[in-house]
Amino acid sequence: MPVQVLLNIFIAYLWMFLQEEMSILSFISGYFVGLFILLCIRRFFNTRFYIFTLIAMGKLFILFIHELNISAMMVVKHVLRPKIDVKPGIFKVETDLEGDLEITLLSLLICLTPGSVVMEVTPNSKEMYIHGLNMPESMDSVLKSKSVFEKAIKDVTR
Repeated sequence: MPVQVLLNIFIAYLWMFLQEEMSILSFISGYFVGLFILLCIRRFFNTRFYIFTLIAMGKLFILFIHELNISAMMVVKHVLRPKIDVKPGIFKVETDLEGDLEITLLSLLICLTPGSVVMEVTPNSKEMYIHGLNMPESMDSVLKSKSVFEKAIKDVTR
């Protein structure tokens, strides 16, 4: 991916220098020309076309913002409740993500769920132990979030 980005920027600069005027508009048009050229020759690269990865990163960011807003509303609901009624517990969640980056990102995103904290990741990185504040609801919401976040993380990293 970094090679594709650098090649695209090189094509944009080359396009800008070949134009009669050097401006930001000619650089932007050269960038789009470079995108088209790289899109045509993308089969010669080992990795996925970098625009697809950037789009997946944008989707993950939008998903993160959405989950953050839901989490904030749930925290406000818990705080404003007149009587605190919690049933804490620990449960195990299995994942099929690989690598430290993917596991770390998933565990950080799971911590967005109110009342849930990733306590430990097993040495083989296939299971996580999570502490939930309200056991039945926390477990359901974490499992739902896990499946959504796993798919988005796979789109970005693979």
